[in-house]
Amino acid sequence: MDLGQRLFGMTAGARRYWYGDGERTPWVRRALAVVFALLVPAPIILILIFRFVPIPGTPQMLFSLVTGHGAHYAWRGSDSISPALGRAVISSEDQRFCSHHGFDWKNIDEAVRQHERHPRKQLRGASTISQQTARSLFLLPVRSWIRKGMEAYLTVLLEALWPKERILTVYLNVVDWGNGNFGAEAAAQAYFHEPAAAISRTQAARLAAVLPDPSRWQAARPGPYVAARTHALGTQMQDVAAGGLDWCVRRK
Repeated sequence: MDLGQRLFGMTAGARRYWYGDGERTPWVRRALAVVFALLVPAPIILILIFRFVPIPGTPQMLFSLVTGHGAHYAWRGSDSISPALGRAVISSEDQRFCSHHGFDWKNIDEAVRQHERHPRKQLRGASTISQQTARSLFLLPVRSWIRKGMEAYLTVLLEALWPKERILTVYLNVVDWGNGNFGAEAAAQAYFHEPAAAISRTQAARLAAVLPDPSRWQAARPGPYVAARTHALGTQMQDVAAGGLDWCVRRK
């Protein structure tokens, strides 16, 4: 059997699967095919494309627009974002970013043990930069176990198909910095009236400090908590640089 015959057979089989025997529409089969396409080939194809091209937008940006919060966004490559911001985010969100493969199991274990000691307190978040990137890039900001499962699956794909530098660059471009500002450029312009490439170490630390709740805390006019957190992050940024914890994204 030559290639043409094989392709014809595959096409005929796909048509039979989609249209059935012609007597009734196979809705269950069609639904399964759509779910399979959404879960397997579509994310892989998009992730491969987004490895090389700027991200045009995300579901979170669309959600922000629909809910009336606006969406300010401008893509910037890694050379147009201050290295201090990447170091600040690693210091604040994920100090094992360069060494883990998407999931920081040590941090997860620590969060679970802390919750067991203080069960009345909310379980501390232990999401890595890779997980947050997958979440921001593809998923709506709606909490559910299905979303967590999808986030884990997409994180595995990102880690397998992207280098760490790309993961961090995309994260810095799509993360929500509050007030409808998505990404480093929009946040830097809104809060400091500077391009992302020009923000200082202190400004970078402020942006990283408010990430856990950017709608509540102010980067431009920091209160006592953000000011203290910014100071602490300044020290952590020095430790990250001295310890080479940002080796996977450090510019040569």
